[in-house]
Amino acid sequence: MKDIAINRRVGIALLLPWIITSLGSAEEIATPIPSDTHLLLDSRVIETVQNATLGLGSIQKHARNPLMGEDKPWEVRFDNLYANVIYDPGEKLYKCWYSPFIVDRSAKGMTLDQRHTNPYRPPPGRQMGVCYAVSADGLRWEKPALELVEFEGSKANNLVLRGPHGVGVLLDDQEADPQRRYKMFTTQAMRFSSDGLHWSPPESSSGILSRDDTHNNMLRVREGDHYAGFVRLWSDGWGKGQRVVGRTESKDLLQWSQATEVLRCDAQNQAYAMPVFRYANVYLGLLAVFRKAEDRVHTELAWSPDTVAWHRIQPGVPFIANSPTEGDYDWGCVYAAASPIVREKEIRLYCGGSNGRHTSWRDGFLCLATLRPDGWAGYTPTDPAKPAILTTRSVRCSGAELWITCDVQPGGSVKVTALDEVGHAVDSVTLTKTGTRLSAGRLVKSVNHLVSLRLEISLAKVYSFGFTSK
Repeated sequence: MKDIAINRRVGIALLLPWIITSLGSAEEIATPIPSDTHLLLDSRVIETVQNATLGLGSIQKHARNPLMGEDKPWEVRFDNLYANVIYDPGEKLYKCWYSPFIVDRSAKGMTLDQRHTNPYRPPPGRQMGVCYAVSADGLRWEKPALELVEFEGSKANNLVLRGPHGVGVLLDDQEADPQRRYKMFTTQAMRFSSDGLHWSPPESSSGILSRDDTHNNMLRVREGDHYAGFVRLWSDGWGKGQRVVGRTESKDLLQWSQATEVLRCDAQNQAYAMPVFRYANVYLGLLAVFRKAEDRVHTELAWSPDTVAWHRIQPGVPFIANSPTEGDYDWGCVYAAASPIVREKEIRLYCGGSNGRHTSWRDGFLCLATLRPDGWAGYTPTDPAKPAILTTRSVRCSGAELWITCDVQPGGSVKVTALDEVGHAVDSVTLTKTGTRLSAGRLVKSVNHLVSLRLEISLAKVYSFGFTSK
């Protein structure tokens, strides 16, 4: 028999000297996105496209993966994990709420042959819980003994709740009431907390008409005085047809609109879950796609201008892909956490990975992938022998310095021409280096005027642009 590849687990001990040297400055931990960032994936930015294709950015899986595994008696099966990871700037701490099955059947010690020949069946009384872990650096995680919830006669565990399925946890930095700083969302009820550990009794939600069978998640919508929640719906009634992403909204977090479908894939590649977050001037969704025939899950990227209308970027192409080797920590399923952590030099995308098929035996893990800032998706020439030409819609040139996020191959370039309101060229700069928000040159004649930018992209990929007065 072939033994299953059991991946290394990260110990929970945190070494203080190492932490002090690794944390860096506050700016390295969480960095604001420049307010005038224009992502080229946003079709509202683009006026015309010639010989240009929008493609996904490049994800790097972290060398320390997997970061955390099922190493406690109450973590019987991480399953999809449904992780919620935030960085709390006040406490300078990474925090993770995740949802393992605490009553289930474990795959520990099983070989691949045993998994293939003995079908997994959920046990009677299967139950999910909500667990909590912390990290000073986002890599080495500790599961503190919280003394909050009893499990098999002891409270020496990191459980904060028993029962809810696939909760979304939001640290709401605009909340005036300190007792409601943390919010926990499901289709059935809301809970509130001042510290993310001691949660209020459930306050029933009404109107959603869905079930907690996915990673339910929510966020504040900047364009209006309301919250949007994302839940599981089915195309032909519950359990019939295909899984689709549903959206609901609320002003008071108790009365919610009936959830309506906002995104579907197809019958063989179903929309299983979608954590949603805001980045620059768009909303992004990390879409879990259930490949039914393979019984596996990968993560794609989608974007929206308003949380209602959604557009997949390269449908069918994974943004966070599975390992090709059965038994690896993320061969079977990849479910993105809510939500990414934006740092100065990288974006951290946490996710739940598993080494077996979705409905089969599997071990689960917390994993990490990283992405360059603004590097979600960018344009390259469709025919690399000729330049891609993009013309943006009018934008205000708010500073004399133009910056660009791009990858430039040897011999490549990004030429940018600023056009006035009647289409006359008024400024031009050329960039020949790879960089993130890299200075491309000065547009002296365009400052404080509305301009369109014509980008000529040769042997390069361009993700974003903006202006600065520096």
